Amino acid sequence: MPDLHALMKQLQKKNDSKIVLLVSDGLGGLPQEPGGKTELETANTPNLDELARKGTLGRSIPVLPGITPGSGPGHLGLFGYDPLQFNIGRGVLEALGIDFELGPDDVAIRGNFCSLDEQGNITDRRAGRIASEIGAALCEKLDKIEIPGVEVFVRPVKEYRLVIVLRAKGLGGDIHDTDPQRTGVPPLEPVGHNAASQKTAEICKEFLKQAAVILKDDHPANLLTMRGIAKMPEIPTFEEVYGTRAAAIAVYPMYRGLARLVSMDVQDAGQTLGSQMDCLEKIWDDYDFFFIHYKYTDSTGEDGNFAAKVAKTEEVDSCIPRINALKPDVLVVTGDHSTPSKMKAHSWHPVPVLLSAENARFDACQSFGESECIHGGLGQFEAKYLMSMIMAHAGRLEKYGA
Repeated sequence: MPDLHALMKQLQKKNDSKIVLLVSDGLGGLPQEPGGKTELETANTPNLDELARKGTLGRSIPVLPGITPGSGPGHLGLFGYDPLQFNIGRGVLEALGIDFELGPDDVAIRGNFCSLDEQGNITDRRAGRIASEIGAALCEKLDKIEIPGVEVFVRPVKEYRLVIVLRAKGLGGDIHDTDPQRTGVPPLEPVGHNAASQKTAEICKEFLKQAAVILKDDHPANLLTMRGIAKMPEIPTFEEVYGTRAAAIAVYPMYRGLARLVSMDVQDAGQTLGSQMDCLEKIWDDYDFFFIHYKYTDSTGEDGNFAAKVAKTEEVDSCIPRINALKPDVLVVTGDHSTPSKMKAHSWHPVPVLLSAENARFDACQSFGESECIHGGLGQFEAKYLMSMIMAHAGRLEKYGA
């Protein structure tokens, strides 16, 4: 039997259907107290609830049961790429997201400015979420770092995030993150998992040594951690696999990078959900598939702010009438993973999925929330199969076999 991508290529069927995949990042949540409601269930979402009554619900597993995914694996699964087969480093995604052209000799690193105390322990992993203009000024200083035999590029991304690209022959990209994922401890040492990657790790150590001197007086951003250290992989394009012209309407660089990785056309869509809807309406006639990304249900969850996540969920609901007015043949609303505000982090919990299409098999669900999704007609499935279900509901797959 062919693998999933080979099967999708084999069964491709052309038509004029329009598909919208609206990803509310970190959508899934948990009740604050046992027996209570999640953020999604607490939110006033009349438009999503109406879609739920007319469509079908389910739950997706981003990677495997019990595995907490990063945003990269979470989105790749939604795009139909097995996240265990295509393990893409976050550095690559961030670099692509700011339109940095990566070459075969490049190692890309996602950096986070952070705050250290006098003992060298991290007190804030995001340096107080410094403003983007402050981050850009710090990157300009770090871009002057020189390491013999290596080209070094430092570019700002957004707020406390930056990209570092190391360019030299023979570098590996299999290196452990230096972010310990908690405060009260020092950053970790970069360690390579093979000889080529250890060479890169030594370069990272030298970069961090120089960065510590440059940033020592720049509180709260007086150092940085390194994450997602990786090289550019080989990956089939979205159009090759599914035969659709795909547009990405995303604000944050990483998600623009994810879309660019699979060769979606990444749009300039402003900074708000309203401007993203403006973009969708403007390009509606030019594409078949529209990936829309909304970040703030994730960031409020990571901040542990239940009420704010509820409010951001309601903002997602408010855009549904504008999408519906375009009459998409398939509309899917879901998340790339769960980010319960109770946990202040990504989690392994299944992710709510809502699929609306004319030929959907309706279920008895009356609202869009985690409890209702347990009883939804889509059941529970691995996220990598969502795209085949979308293509089927759009009439874009031929029959398999005689």
